[in-house]
Amino acid sequence: MPVEFLGIAMTNDASETNARSGPSFDPEYTLRLARAHEEFGWDRVLTAYSSAAPDPGYAAAYIAAHTERLQVLVAHRPNVCHPTFAARAFATLDNLSAGRLAVHFITGGNTHEQAREGDFLAKDQRYARTREYIQIVKRAWASTEPFDHEGEFYRFADFGSEILPVQKPRPAVSFGGSSPAAYAAGGAEADIFCLWGEPLEQTAEQIASVRAAVHASGRTDQPKIQVSFRPIIAPTEEQAWEKAHRVLDTILRRRQASPALIGRYFAGTAENTGTQRLLAIAEQGERFDRALWTATAAATGGAGNSNALVGTPETVAEALLDYCDLGVDVISLRGYDLLTDTVDIGRHVLPIVRGEVARRDRAGQVSAGR
Repeated sequence: MPVEFLGIAMTNDASETNARSGPSFDPEYTLRLARAHEEFGWDRVLTAYSSAAPDPGYAAAYIAAHTERLQVLVAHRPNVCHPTFAARAFATLDNLSAGRLAVHFITGGNTHEQAREGDFLAKDQRYARTREYIQIVKRAWASTEPFDHEGEFYRFADFGSEILPVQKPRPAVSFGGSSPAAYAAGGAEADIFCLWGEPLEQTAEQIASVRAAVHASGRTDQPKIQVSFRPIIAPTEEQAWEKAHRVLDTILRRRQASPALIGRYFAGTAENTGTQRLLAIAEQGERFDRALWTATAAATGGAGNSNALVGTPETVAEALLDYCDLGVDVISLRGYDLLTDTVDIGRHVLPIVRGEVARRDRAGQVSAGR
């Protein structure tokens, strides 16, 4: 089963280590970064969501219109619009991109960030709303006749859409979380269940929890599993660790000097379960397995995808293959110098992982045929 690689489609060059050098939406940089992903073998890029950032749907449309093969994963929060509107918007984007769309539904793990756009529901209510929202969007994508809906969060009558997705049966639905409510919602509805990068043991436990939730929902299929990391690579192990500590020092300096970045690149209070898990793991130690380094997660307060994999390209590739052995299908990676790291990871890491996964698949097919 081929492994898929997801990158990040930022609209400017800012990161935890770099101050933004231009506007929030920099068209030239956006395309340079997206085209670097396409040129160096990435499968898909995520257009991320923030209450203050450029709209990810428009960013994805811009990228899709200026690339040929690169797929786009659009992050979307259910609180920002009605699901019938979202279904039509995503169907339009799937048509525009000739079937290159997937949608990542975000429930929201930070109460303050949700309140910025008028969302005051408690976390478990948000997960229940997301589940209902996804169900409506899926039905709207598949329905050729108008339908009614009356649920806990949404009610409408005689909705029908003239535009349907190009992809059949529909675009993929991506979903993430680490709480029981997240497992239940994503286990029932997701095509791709997303986890932040943790040590192998904890990742295996989370995958088991997801699969148990899938079974409890009555599904007979399994979602793909995605994990996310921040690779820090160099030609030698010594150089990689020197680079890693420079990255860490920069993160710590920027967090201290720029409190306004808390909530964007650095976590404030650890409200969501995923952040709490990252911080708890970091308290247990800095280094796990082949290459996992938790110091970057601790430095950002457990802000999202923040655990690093440090080493030579070969070491990092071997670490990623360990996650493939657990049943991971999609690997989300991004560096700190977004454009340079996209090229380096695409050139030096992705081919090793892909080649070894293909070799194992061939060996398995030969064994099965004996």
